Amino acid sequence: MTESAALPIPTDLNDRLADAVQAGLPRAIADLSDLVRIPSVSWDGFDPQHIAESAAAVASLLEGLGVFESVEIAQARLAEGEGMGQPAVLASRSAKNGKPTILLYAHHDVQPPGKDEDWDSVPFEPTVRGDRLYGRGAADDKAGVLAHVASIRALTDVLGPDFDLGLSVFIEGEEEFGSRSFKNFLLDHHDQLAADAIVVADSDNWNTTTPALTIALRGNVKLHLKVSTLEHASHSGMFGGAAPDSMLATIKLLATLWDDNGSVAVEGLTSYDMATPEYSEELLREEAALLDGVSPIGTGSILSRIWAQPTVTVTGIDAPTVINASNTLAASTSVVLSSRIAPGQKATDAFAAIEKHLRAHAPFGAHLAISDVDLGDPFLVDIGGQSVADARAAMFEAWGVEPVDTGIGGSIPFLADLVEQFPAAEILVTGVEDPDSRAHSPNESLHLGVFRRAILTEALLLAKLNSRA
Repeated sequence: MTESAALPIPTDLNDRLADAVQAGLPRAIADLSDLVRIPSVSWDGFDPQHIAESAAAVASLLEGLGVFESVEIAQARLAEGEGMGQPAVLASRSAKNGKPTILLYAHHDVQPPGKDEDWDSVPFEPTVRGDRLYGRGAADDKAGVLAHVASIRALTDVLGPDFDLGLSVFIEGEEEFGSRSFKNFLLDHHDQLAADAIVVADSDNWNTTTPALTIALRGNVKLHLKVSTLEHASHSGMFGGAAPDSMLATIKLLATLWDDNGSVAVEGLTSYDMATPEYSEELLREEAALLDGVSPIGTGSILSRIWAQPTVTVTGIDAPTVINASNTLAASTSVVLSSRIAPGQKATDAFAAIEKHLRAHAPFGAHLAISDVDLGDPFLVDIGGQSVADARAAMFEAWGVEPVDTGIGGSIPFLADLVEQFPAAEILVTGVEDPDSRAHSPNESLHLGVFRRAILTEALLLAKLNSRA
């Protein structure tokens, strides 16, 4: 497809937006810090009042912009019989004079903080060290929320509140818990969310000085696997060597998922053929924090392994702890498997391949139980549209360097729902993170220079869309 040319906007408007973003940066950082202080973990077992408090804070920020016809906190139903999802924030204003409408997405829920001792500062107390703001959610994705707020604020400072561009803002409250009510939320609020372009501010940049537009994301298959070999635990001295314990069976089964170089060995999981920028093993070692002497896994270019090949990872295991270990043959062992699947493959097909492999390779006739299956399809961006051209141009103008088209090894499964509900909309996956942000990990942080440039990028993009004939 032939790529469209970017729409120019007057240089003086660019300069005025840049000045407005710079002048508003302290306020944006303060607003972000206030959001980070709210421990809005959406997982079961955490206080739901914090998510409600976070949603109220986001709604207040959007109301304070003075440009929306409506701002509301809303919930959507989960699967039948499972109640309601977490509170999300929805704001909208109508387009005028034939201008397009843009939907801005981010999420206000965060990952659990983990152990306080693994952090260099308190997880929910935003702390500036050097040029980075540390705290859970500082990057993923409360910075995305504030990028939307601050870019609209800058646009309003320059153009006034009566610009013609239509705006919808959807700040989700359960992205880190699987976006379980996302599709129903789209159905319930379809007319308010309908847009010509959608910005999903929940991805990475190439580094702290080079922006990126994400054009490919892997999907995911997550499941719980229980491996059982005995009706009850038995003394390992009395029966070990004849009766297979579940841990032995689990280890042997899991080992069949990979070949000797660490590549996935599950028949039916596919790869995607895509060009990748240069990325050295040395950079991988630094950014992934490989220990000395530990070698990378897989084959092909490093970025193809991360962006375009499948993975299987054991992310959890229930087994006797070392301190409670006894001379016992375990009757059953449970693990959580997380698979990233390449663009071009449906999650249902990938799950079928994984299930078939597990059942075909169960050792000693071990009994397998698979439950809690969670599926998300991968995503490929159509890069030929006008809004993509405008976004690339805005990135260049804000950062001073050409953006890199990237894939992402992680998943944003709800993108498939956006495509299904709004098939004509161009989807732009942008972000405020960089390789050192450590999203989901201890010492998560936001580079403040990246934050400023991300805000300016979005303000310039909004101005271009507002200028569209």
